[in-house]
Amino acid sequence: MGFSHFSKKFYQDLALSDQDKYVKKLTTPAYLLLFLHAQLQQRKGLRAIADDTLGKKFQRELGFASISPSQLSRKHQQTHSELLQRVFTDLVQRIRLCSVPPTMKRDFRIVDSTTIPLCLERYKWATFRETKAGVKLHFRLAFSSPEDVYPEAVQMTSARSHDRTQLDALVNKSGTTYVFDRGFIDYTKFDEYCDRRIFFVTRTKKNASIRYFYDRSVPEGSLITRDCIVELGKQQKRMKHLLRLVETTDSQGNPIMLITNRLELSAQEISEMHRSRWDIEIFFKWLKQHVKITSFYGKSQEARNYLLAGDQFLAI
Repeated sequence: MGFSHFSKKFYQDLALSDQDKYVKKLTTPAYLLLFLHAQLQQRKGLRAIADDTLGKKFQRELGFASISPSQLSRKHQQTHSELLQRVFTDLVQRIRLCSVPPTMKRDFRIVDSTTIPLCLERYKWATFRETKAGVKLHFRLAFSSPEDVYPEAVQMTSARSHDRTQLDALVNKSGTTYVFDRGFIDYTKFDEYCDRRIFFVTRTKKNASIRYFYDRSVPEGSLITRDCIVELGKQQKRMKHLLRLVETTDSQGNPIMLITNRLELSAQEISEMHRSRWDIEIFFKWLKQHVKITSFYGKSQEARNYLLAGDQFLAI
């Protein structure tokens, strides 16, 4: 990867930010290349990153012969992670233009989160529990082919942040079906989605208050055991819209109850949509195996944001 791999829009955004206005050596593109290389090579700290610049080939890519750890540290303080977020958005747009998802998965998204643990002594701003620290990545995945997914949107929060807090950022497009887990359940939002034609499929909570209205026919010999129209919530927090409840089994044969506002699809299609949610678990497993965060190259929140933003587009 060289500077030519950055898009024209990246340089336009960089110019508008004035981030490199008086910089002659460690420009933002060079800084970005250094830290992407460091993440791919699993470098442990700034000194190891500075040592990478001693290679002749890398020097030609960067445009300078050496850099000190202190210069890298200062650049951390001056660089804003929003620029990398825009690089990520640009990459997502490129993937979207060449994607060929199947019809059923064209307007279909999977939403979930994963937690990255941190050392509490070093990252007190990321306090999670009494003895732990961490950050949480909230993902929205889209399909680029029948089997392949890519992160279309990512939100970073503290690990203690509830999944529901990211619904506005990740579930927001009319005509799209979102599949998510029970941590995202919010009856007020569900009513809003019904009004805005935002579709969803999720599991019910174990203690959910369900009022059954009527049953729909179930195909003989299928894994669907019940398909009915229901009302969710107790009297104080009851939904104003009726939903559809599909009872089926998961991949291990355990009974599950799915709630959706997709009334026109077959119960089997609803079940298959929910099964697709496991693609994000496969994505998380791949992410943790191939885009490992062995060390943060700074203790501040901005240093964390910059590294995690870089990891987002390494993932795609």
